[in-house]
Amino acid sequence: MLRDIVLKNRSYRRFYQDVAIELETLRELVDLARLSPSAANRQALKYILSSDPEKNALIYPNIRMDGNPPEGERPSGYVIILEDTAIKLILACDYGIAAQTIHLGAVEKGLGGCMIGNVDRNGLRKALDIPAQYEILLVLALGKPIETMVIEPVGEDGATQQWWDNDRVRHVPKRSLDDIIVG
Repeated sequence: MLRDIVLKNRSYRRFYQDVAIELETLRELVDLARLSPSAANRQALKYILSSDPEKNALIYPNIRMDGNPPEGERPSGYVIILEDTAIKLILACDYGIAAQTIHLGAVEKGLGGCMIGNVDRNGLRKALDIPAQYEILLVLALGKPIETMVIEPVGEDGATQQWWDNDRVRHVPKRSLDDIIVG
């Protein structure tokens, strides 16, 4: 069910780096995004895929992930979402829709990921020789998650900050449905 996939879809930052993601798997995930809605059907998004450890090593220094995972716990695949400026996006939400669709597809395949907006765009452009026509919008880091996460209700203090327990389980507080529906 979709709800089960959504419940498993967290922002994972630590992965079994030695569990490879096939390039064909990344292509299948991007195909899901390709088939998703696009404002005015412009289809201005383009993608760079990486499942190659050498190419991944060029990407990783140009992204900022919370906790800076050590070697061995880094993503084994990346999808870089680009805007083709010759086509131009009408709405920025297009790449959010694409990113979420890719993530949900990854979860269905037993993978997880993290959407990364904190990117050294100039460094990444140079490292991968990305033509100026393409604006780097977002990097999706993907892999087989090491982390275990538990969704729980927000406490009485209202804090939504995630936290880790002694067993390295990340607790993710979520507001109740009644708290987020207005009116």
